[in-house]
Amino acid sequence: MTDHQNVSLDWMTAEGEPQPSADLKPEIPHPARMYDYYLGGKDNFPADREAAEQVMALSPLVRISALANRSFLQRAVRHLAEAGVRQFLDVGTGIPTAGNTHEIARQVAPGARVAYLDNDPIVLVHGRALLAGAGEGGVSVIHADLREPKAILATPEVRELIELDQPVALLLFAILHFIDEADDPYEIVRTLVDALPSGSYLALSHGTADFSTPEQAAKGPAIYRNATAQLTMRTREQVLRFFEGLELVEPGLVTAPLWRPDEAPQDSDAQVGIWAGIGRKP
Repeated sequence: MTDHQNVSLDWMTAEGEPQPSADLKPEIPHPARMYDYYLGGKDNFPADREAAEQVMALSPLVRISALANRSFLQRAVRHLAEAGVRQFLDVGTGIPTAGNTHEIARQVAPGARVAYLDNDPIVLVHGRALLAGAGEGGVSVIHADLREPKAILATPEVRELIELDQPVALLLFAILHFIDEADDPYEIVRTLVDALPSGSYLALSHGTADFSTPEQAAKGPAIYRNATAQLTMRTREQVLRFFEGLELVEPGLVTAPLWRPDEAPQDSDAQVGIWAGIGRKP
């Protein structure tokens, strides 16, 4: 499959700059586009780049954390496919880039099915164009909101692709820190996990300020308050709560670079502000 930057999209200009639209709100920083910028992508607007640069100015580990999160996603999906999972529910997928969930899963299991869910217009446009250009079957990009877990489970497109009587990998990578306490993120996760059969998995990553200075911990979320989604960092203990009732896969809940790394860990890996883990439903 080609990289998403090589996919032709109707709303892209010849120069490669996204064409503004009422839905995309280019004047307001958007977390998905900011994340794309952290990863070195081009699918972002000036407002996104400006906000991202402000965040990166707080710590040199911001871009490293984004890259580490992406790498964890790929290792986690590979592990789950090797463990026998053939269905993946990827919620809050973000703007597609090289090494997407279905690409990694199908390196191990060619018939793996993947439902990508997101409520962001820019993500939906990118994802659908990417899949249409590649002619992928058994993969769908579906409009859904993580804050409405019962609606996700009832969505016809999800039910057509994902068999809830067979093991499913629920993927929540770098999305729960955009769900604040008022929306009860723990109940959201519990509702989704409860609907999955024994042998299913929850894989997630979550931003944390555990390794930040007080100034960084305050200024980072403040920048996101001007974006389309707010940022709620959580401690390791708070992130562990998402795995209640599940069996944590070794090495447990660790910073993203330390979850079964492909290369020898660096000294700074233990300070990367992303907690990462996988839990199995008994």
